[in-house]
Amino acid sequence: MRKFLVLFALVFVCGPGKAVFPMNGVSLQPDTAVLMPDTAAWFGQGALRMDLVLAGDQSRTKAYLDELYYEPYWSGSPSSMIDSLGFGSFRVKVFRQATGELVYSNGFGTLFQEWQTTPEARVISRAFDQVIRMPFPAETVRVDILERMRDGSFSSVIEVEVDPNSMFIRRNHFTPYPVTRVAGNGDPARSLDLVFVAEGYLEGQMEKFRSDVRDMAEYILSQQPFESYRDHINFWAVESPSPAEGPSNPGQGFYNRTPAGTTYYSLGLDRYLTTARHGQLMDAAANAPGDVVCVLVNTTQYGGGGIYNAHIVGTADHPWSKVVFIHEIGHGLAGLGDEYFGSEVAYEDFYPLDVEPWEANLTTLVDFESKWKDLLDNDIPVPTPAEESYLDRLGVFEGGGYTSEGVYRPYIHCRMRSNAAPGFCPVCQKTISRVIETYLRY
Repeated sequence: MRKFLVLFALVFVCGPGKAVFPMNGVSLQPDTAVLMPDTAAWFGQGALRMDLVLAGDQSRTKAYLDELYYEPYWSGSPSSMIDSLGFGSFRVKVFRQATGELVYSNGFGTLFQEWQTTPEARVISRAFDQVIRMPFPAETVRVDILERMRDGSFSSVIEVEVDPNSMFIRRNHFTPYPVTRVAGNGDPARSLDLVFVAEGYLEGQMEKFRSDVRDMAEYILSQQPFESYRDHINFWAVESPSPAEGPSNPGQGFYNRTPAGTTYYSLGLDRYLTTARHGQLMDAAANAPGDVVCVLVNTTQYGGGGIYNAHIVGTADHPWSKVVFIHEIGHGLAGLGDEYFGSEVAYEDFYPLDVEPWEANLTTLVDFESKWKDLLDNDIPVPTPAEESYLDRLGVFEGGGYTSEGVYRPYIHCRMRSNAAPGFCPVCQKTISRVIETYLRY
């Protein structure tokens, strides 16, 4: 077990502040206006943000605490404090120090874990930023971060004891940006909140940014299952300017100091547009209440990326921007796996064939009972041949998770496989709905 214990016994002398940010011309006090009344006794207002460094190589993971922050917004449902999904390549568990009671848990993905499956990780070590957020505790808690191993088991990589009264929990650390609610009017504690950070937009292009977010919101809400929840989804636009247009692109020798630090050629793949500067991105996102952090990039180039419970990155002006972005929402919101194979990727042996993937839309048939077997018609063979007679039927089709053999997907054509697919398949829709509903409970 890789475990590092960091203890805090400190004094926090200031209470939560009353920072006010403009949203659609209305002053919003983040400590009171968007947070749940009657919350569980173990936590208070706002969020605790923990910045880590994940480091290692293909066979080793180490974690180091960087900073702790107080943030004004926690928009999650107080009825969904314990994770019921089991998704993610990592997991956070929060325990009351006094009793050992589990009071919060959630899964998440990391760019570091993706990098660990690349050829580079066999020969060198690297370090990546990672941010974890949770409701701000009202008493001392123990935070345990666990990594999902290749065999599907979990191993602790770091434990941190956090005293909420610590004077070393930083406050007012982020640059305030104007925020606009562009769609939705629900209470964040009872809604799914998507926060869009402006990336590669100039100071004078914020009207375009708001329009781009509004267009993306309209598209997302036109697609199932999001259309069924349109009255329960909020879209927020954080107007964070950049000194030049677009993201960094090493292939073109262009580098830009953007708020989120996005770049093409992530993990060496030209179309993989994401950020390794997770803390930098979350500084901008801290301006608004958000369950899902999205980055909208002002560029006409193709690209994007999505990491479960970390961030979603997409472009504004490519002809396929909207279909790519909603594919990335499948990753970032619902932890769905890629169903394509045969395309160039950075990874090697991403899914061990003797282990059932945690992603709900992929199976190695090791534990198919836990996936979509109960949704299949009785006449569907397993595996299912990719023939025209099964074109619009739920099955078990070989090919997915970047490999043509041994990993199976539920549909011949789904948004998680192809930009040309009409939408998400029934399994992916069911999974997205299940995730959305965890944010709506109260």
